[in-house]
Amino acid sequence: MFNRVLLLVAFLAIATPAAAANVSIVIDLSDQQMRVSVGGAPKYSFDVSTGRKGYATPKGTYGVQRMYTEYYSRKYDWAPMPHAIFFRGGYAIHGTYDTKRLGRIASHGCVRLSPENARRLYNLVLQHGSGNVSIRVKA
Repeated sequence: MFNRVLLLVAFLAIATPAAAANVSIVIDLSDQQMRVSVGGAPKYSFDVSTGRKGYATPKGTYGVQRMYTEYYSRKYDWAPMPHAIFFRGGYAIHGTYDTKRLGRIASHGCVRLSPENARRLYNLVLQHGSGNVSIRVKA
């Protein structure tokens, strides 16, 4: 009997996933930086490009609506949007190959990252679950 209980406890320890931590993504429009924390601890700080004049990135707090490893903008000439994390309608955090403009306002409203950092962020969101993610865009 003792061996069965011990076996059951060992199985539950292996089969039960670890609790997912909350992921906080804060995009600061004033300094074109994204700061990412996991469970309250700082994890990443990335240069970003957000919406230029006439194409503002919407301020507010959002959740993840949908995610794609590969996505192409139907609105902007099928522009590639690798590792896209959509947070409000057509607005997304995604990779860009125009990395020389990161750290400066340049987009049509999306939040652009280097492809490598977009992949890192995407995988982090997958790891912790999109329902555990808060995206805040502030001035």
